[in-house]
Amino acid sequence: MTESAFSLHPRLAADTLPIGDLALCQVMLMNDARFPWIILVPRRPDLREIIDLAPEDQATLLAEITAVSRVLKRLIEPQKLNVAAIGNVVAQLHIHVVARFEDDGAWPAPVWGHGAREPYDDNESSGFVALLRRELGHL
Repeated sequence: MTESAFSLHPRLAADTLPIGDLALCQVMLMNDARFPWIILVPRRPDLREIIDLAPEDQATLLAEITAVSRVLKRLIEPQKLNVAAIGNVVAQLHIHVVARFEDDGAWPAPVWGHGAREPYDDNESSGFVALLRRELGHL
């Protein structure tokens, strides 16, 4: 399988703002200003589970999850990071990295399905995306 056969699920494309690409994953910001929330999608076709990745891609995925988590931790200083690959609504393999705070609207429950999404305004999203691009570009 080649990277050229990869395509992003339409729901992920509609719900996110592009940040850029790491070695394996396409990186996006969930367009919900209530939670600093990054999504990583391995650019490989027809994946549903982490175990569907080749072993070397599994190692790269873990390194990229770690890198994104460290950037969020440094920039946002959350009380907790939630990392998950659920995929019940969108089957395409994607990993959520969500910065959480005890005073966020969903705490201590998961963010999924909690309230209505609040999209970033254009200025806020462009500034945050630019900051994330710069920080992730140093990896």
